[in-house]
Amino acid sequence: MARRKSARIAAQEPKLPNPYGPHNGDSDDAAGLMSASQPSSPDSASSASDPDPEPRPAKRRKVTKHTPNTTTRSPTKYSKSNSLLLVQSIFTSAPHDGRALPLRPHPPSYHQPLLLSSPSAQASLLRWFQKEQTTRLMPWRKPFLTNPSRADLSRRAYEVWISEIMLQQTRVATVIAYWNKWMTKWPTIEDLAQATEEEVVNMWTGLGYYSRARRIHAGAQKVVTEMQGLLPDTVEGLMKHVPGVGRYTAGAISAIVFGEAEPMVDGNVMRVLSRQMGLMGDVKGDKRVVDVLWEAADRLVKVVAEADGEEGEKPGLWGQALMELGSTICTPKPQCGKCPVTESCMAYAEGLALASGLKQAVPDIEDGIACVLCELVEEDAMEASSQATEKKGRQQTSKFFEAFQASSMKEKDVASRTPLSQELNTIISHAQRFPLKKPKKQVREEEALVCAIRRVSDGQYLISRRPGKGLLAGLWEFPSYILPASNDSTTKSRKKQALDYASGLVESTDGYRGELGTVPWLFSHLRLAMHVQLFELDDSDRSLRTLPLESNYRWVSSDEIESESMGTGMKKCWSLIKATRE
Repeated sequence: MARRKSARIAAQEPKLPNPYGPHNGDSDDAAGLMSASQPSSPDSASSASDPDPEPRPAKRRKVTKHTPNTTTRSPTKYSKSNSLLLVQSIFTSAPHDGRALPLRPHPPSYHQPLLLSSPSAQASLLRWFQKEQTTRLMPWRKPFLTNPSRADLSRRAYEVWISEIMLQQTRVATVIAYWNKWMTKWPTIEDLAQATEEEVVNMWTGLGYYSRARRIHAGAQKVVTEMQGLLPDTVEGLMKHVPGVGRYTAGAISAIVFGEAEPMVDGNVMRVLSRQMGLMGDVKGDKRVVDVLWEAADRLVKVVAEADGEEGEKPGLWGQALMELGSTICTPKPQCGKCPVTESCMAYAEGLALASGLKQAVPDIEDGIACVLCELVEEDAMEASSQATEKKGRQQTSKFFEAFQASSMKEKDVASRTPLSQELNTIISHAQRFPLKKPKKQVREEEALVCAIRRVSDGQYLISRRPGKGLLAGLWEFPSYILPASNDSTTKSRKKQALDYASGLVESTDGYRGELGTVPWLFSHLRLAMHVQLFELDDSDRSLRTLPLESNYRWVSSDEIESESMGTGMKKCWSLIKATRE
């Protein structure tokens, strides 16, 4: 078994140049940074060096919305060298204490995770997860193997591999049933390698993304024939030699099974780290943000592993703890009151500062180096949001709370005390802004004709195989036709189109029996309405026309359809067809 690499500890280094070039007065981006970073008057923001300023009235512009407005930066062309400099500017600066909040705009060093230098927060997260995994049981969660045999290690790696692929974009409750069924049929990687691709794809039906099933099957065959049945123990080896294994899955296998200090970053972890680091960036479209989050995850797991001192379960537990936190507590609408790591969370601290009425601190952005990852927030809008929260809080809370709000509060008091109910609502609302939410692409809508052509002589149905690439690649279906995008379909128009389409498949369409109904189905990018058309072909005195691409078409019995590799939507069409025969 490979030894774990030593943790990389962030060290103090000389100040780095701005990786995105100097700001100048003619730049729109620079102008935006300057205007947002400087208070409009001495009364509009308190200085970070003056934690207890004397309150003064201030004139404010009228703001029509309480939600902070954002200003999108002009995108900077991505390059690995620029991204590396940005990572260094965050992680090689002196650690901050998180007291000057909220701090927008800010230097890149603002995002250095407090969790990285907080053993107490690290221990709190691990304790929480160890308790959580005893109540939220999953069959693939098992104790770390110490001194395992090769066979035991092979099986454990195989189990984790299958679970991680199944869990991608699928709910845990759904995966548990699939995983148990899979392991019953193919308990070892050798068993899976001996299965046919058709069997594997059929077992995968309902999980979607069927190419994953094919890659798993190909990967199992390669591991058995070339690696004696044992998956590689390093991220590099897994990504290079196992089809379909990316950085996240490789990190999960390496850490959970082999005890290597490797990060595992999925969507849940990106959300957790964005909030922990106060990083209001685009985790889906900005590669710089993704690089920073992966670097943070990498440094965190290595620090935790280094504290353990020996090769063992800590890296795997840590990675799973972050994922579990993101899937149960730090969800899109978080439960901040239940979170075990609020002490290190920048989004939590910012929200508490806003709820407590603290003014925005004046940032110290040296040499014009400002964070280019976060969206800018207009100062007046942020203050308006804070005022609205304070006003609502005064209306809904006790006289004690009113007196508490009116008192002069120091930032250290804000960071250390337990928030009141109304403050917690503000914290949650603020945390929901992390990571940056981009408008979702509109789901495309399409209509399709699904033609169930039944042969009267033997009761068999005609099915066709989809192309080897693209949506539902290689799966079987009833012959289907996508209606034109501009089509304003009606039952009458669909009948005509179904007859035209079916006439290219069989000799006669006299047996058209009508439209059975419509089956709606939603893919990640497509909303499809499948209109099921029934044909009963009386072939007693007719010969069937030779079918185009004959190998892609075949006649099958009802029993064969039940076990055929079809998408879930097409299976629902089959249920509708069967109902007409009963």
